[in-house]
Amino acid sequence: MGQLQKKFETYRDPQKFMEAGVYPYFREITSKQGTEVEMGGHKVLMFGSNAYTGLTGDQRIIDAAKAALDKYGSGCAGSRFLNGTLDIHRQLEKELAAFEHKDDAISLSTGFSVNQGVLACVVGRGEYIICDDRDHASIVDGRRLSFATQLHYKHNDMADLERVLQKLPKEAVKLIVVDGVFSMEGDLAKLPEIVELKKKYNCSLMVDEAHGLGVFGDHGRGVCDYFGVTDDVDLIMGTFSKSMASIGGFIAGDMDTINFLRHNCRSYIFSASNTPAATAAAIEALHILQSEPERQKALWDVTNYALQEFRNAGFEIGDTESPIIPLYVRDAEKTFLVTKLAFDRGVFINPVIPPACAPQDTLVRVALMATHTKEQVDRGVEVLKQIFVEQGIIK
Repeated sequence: MGQLQKKFETYRDPQKFMEAGVYPYFREITSKQGTEVEMGGHKVLMFGSNAYTGLTGDQRIIDAAKAALDKYGSGCAGSRFLNGTLDIHRQLEKELAAFEHKDDAISLSTGFSVNQGVLACVVGRGEYIICDDRDHASIVDGRRLSFATQLHYKHNDMADLERVLQKLPKEAVKLIVVDGVFSMEGDLAKLPEIVELKKKYNCSLMVDEAHGLGVFGDHGRGVCDYFGVTDDVDLIMGTFSKSMASIGGFIAGDMDTINFLRHNCRSYIFSASNTPAATAAAIEALHILQSEPERQKALWDVTNYALQEFRNAGFEIGDTESPIIPLYVRDAEKTFLVTKLAFDRGVFINPVIPPACAPQDTLVRVALMATHTKEQVDRGVEVLKQIFVEQGIIK
């Protein structure tokens, strides 16, 4: 056995939960994503998906992907920098830039690689990157790859952010990076206050709209639009894997910054370009977002209903203001048990444990789609309340 194998031979945390029968990961789905999915030969309510718009099974998107597959083939066999740019890649980028009211945009193969590549590229030695301490893992990894000085502030604590900014040189490049919607807790960044501090201390601002796109703002433009601060946000990042029913991500901003990224962002120029099918699916989803505002209204109708029902049932759901509803358990092993018991009773939810949250903040995460019904919410609340009461989490 080599040294590498010896290093990991004692890693048995997953096996411990497998032996206990509560291992919650890599559960196999055998149907389209929707409000109900086939798993293990039976249907379960899907409250674990980020498909907020409910578009993943939409026939128009499926047909668009099929048509692109027929026209362009299954892949591009190269990076965007060389042989991997299709006309539909540029079409999508131009439409995204217009949608987000920015000069230009580039699209990458995953949302993770957007944050990872952009942050490593736009700030360097002698410069500063400042993050909320609950920013997504992709932001954390991106800042680690940068040579900039890395700083962070307490979650949504504007006094702490100002404390950090006060110490930095006025003329240095300083980039604040924040999730628009925090993916585990469902609360929103305080963007109006952040913009004020950005201006006061001569900073730049990047907002991750992964969970805001399709949910907030005019026709789902995101939290920046919702707060009316789009013009004050320098870089807007988004993903296709949630509301846009595909896979990939983008960054939108001013012409010069996007030009620099197009020629220097390593996760863009050294990765294979997104597949034709995924690109066409994202384009069609973007068109649907703009032509069907009733879909966003349906999402908020069911979200507001669910928030009220979970609160009335006695769940602790924190400060969420979004279709992401955390149900706090505050015990890692019990979080896994709740997830298993819910699945056995026909409800799919996701467990959230460290490092995705603090050890004292473990939770199960409910996420809603525009296509969920109030009756499905009622079933989910009833099942989860029974389990939480049985486990002594709520009364």
